[in-house]
Amino acid sequence: MDSAIPERTTKGTSLSTSSTSLPGGTWTLGDLTVTRFGYGAMQLAGPWVMGPPADRDGALAVLREAVDLGITHIDTSDAYGPRITNELIREALHPYPGSLRIVTKVGANRDAQGGWPTARRPEDLRKQVHENLQALGVEVLDLVNMRSGNAEGPQSGSLAESFATLVELQQEGLIRHLGVSNVTTEQVAEAQTIAPIVCVQNMYNLAHRHDDELIDRLAIEGVAYVPFFPLGGFSPLQSSALSAVAGRLGATSMSVALAWLLQRSPNILLIPGTSKVAHLRENVAGAGLSLTSEDLAELDGISD
Repeated sequence: MDSAIPERTTKGTSLSTSSTSLPGGTWTLGDLTVTRFGYGAMQLAGPWVMGPPADRDGALAVLREAVDLGITHIDTSDAYGPRITNELIREALHPYPGSLRIVTKVGANRDAQGGWPTARRPEDLRKQVHENLQALGVEVLDLVNMRSGNAEGPQSGSLAESFATLVELQQEGLIRHLGVSNVTTEQVAEAQTIAPIVCVQNMYNLAHRHDDELIDRLAIEGVAYVPFFPLGGFSPLQSSALSAVAGRLGATSMSVALAWLLQRSPNILLIPGTSKVAHLRENVAGAGLSLTSEDLAELDGISD
């Protein structure tokens, strides 16, 4: 199948992809090497991830700055906007640098109220894959995550039929690698019986560590784990404790949380999002914060 997948070309682009200064180094997703510090494009859309950004030029500048900083992993979805973030990525970065990898996800649509209704029938998934291809302006998607569950989180049940549809699209040469998102440990195992996956994307952070065992297992297997909401769902007490640690280190809470994730396990990839160039630079610098064993021990007490 690989012979049917065209390689990216760098012809016509002046964007840099040097990653020597990024914290965390790199990770390999199948045959694709990416920086462990990536960028999540979700916040580039308007309020509630609907409609265009208030500052379109600013959104384009953030994407270009991400690549100039050496980031080679951008996370997106055609449901963001919908379609908005993919169109911004294409406008800002196409033709894409050869080392840049764009990861998208399917399994949900958007309704007029800004909801995320599930859309995981075979015909839905095929439509979404083709929409991502068109919006991004590529012949093959680097990595597609199958989003399970709903807005409340993972839901039990089989994902076999949905995931098998993505496997078919992969066999047709439209997808290079597969992953799963918003899933239970059992669903990860089920997907792995159907086809290889290269990443799992779930909610996980310093306070909510329900996937600790899964992360450790995936690390042994060489599968990436991509946490979203690195500061999501903290209780006031947990937030205060994190702020106290950050204050002692002369850093922000976000910096400590991102640095902790990078030091938690080598297979963790970060995709913090922002719509501001200055904030993107702060996130990169913050993720490089060095935490001592004493810091880590204190932070472990924050988990629920």
